[in-house]
Amino acid sequence: MTLRTARRSSLVDQVIDQLRGEITGGGWPVGAKIPPEPVLSETLGVGRNTVREAVRALTHAGLLESRQGDGTYVRATSELSGAVRRRLETAELVEILEVRRGFEVEAARLAATRRTDADIAAIAVALARRDAAWAAGEHSAFVEADLEFHTSVVEATHNRVLTELYRDFSAALRASIGAAGSLLEHADVPHGPIAAAIEAGDADAATRATHACLDQILASTVPPSGTAPQET
Repeated sequence: MTLRTARRSSLVDQVIDQLRGEITGGGWPVGAKIPPEPVLSETLGVGRNTVREAVRALTHAGLLESRQGDGTYVRATSELSGAVRRRLETAELVEILEVRRGFEVEAARLAATRRTDADIAAIAVALARRDAAWAAGEHSAFVEADLEFHTSVVEATHNRVLTELYRDFSAALRASIGAAGSLLEHADVPHGPIAAAIEAGDADAATRATHACLDQILASTVPPSGTAPQET
């Protein structure tokens, strides 16, 4: 094996690292518009071409999205998240819900055996917000609260990999929750049994309750003809 002297990172690589740090550190959350090129150039003390190359690299990696005439926005928090988002954009709603069921059933089972008092409190708060938004007919607030509830359940597993994967999946989940809410119209799917089973530490009951919840949503989503989703 022939080893060569390692070279210092180029300016572009350094700028990429700094921009990625703002994204992964939460300084620029998903959906946020990043500062324009001149501002970044001045702040970082580098030329505009360097900034442009760094932004282009992160756009190609899926972390940023350039919108012509509008600017550049944060699309994802990691390369994996970006890849997941791109794939899910072409997925059928039924496919997304089936994957969602896989995540959430296992999460509920694990959460029931690992939850802390703080987890139980977070789940209860999210459930109350979800139910209040539904009762008030506030669709967008309901979607966010429903996602908050399920995210709280996943976080109660204390499985970092599962939690990170679920967060990467959150954008598609948000869309599926919204679509499911429209499909179900006034027939909300109760989530109280899931929260109660997790609080009681009953893994089997948590699994059954989550299965029942998502099975009902899936049943409302499957085409009447019973045909399988089209391939993408």
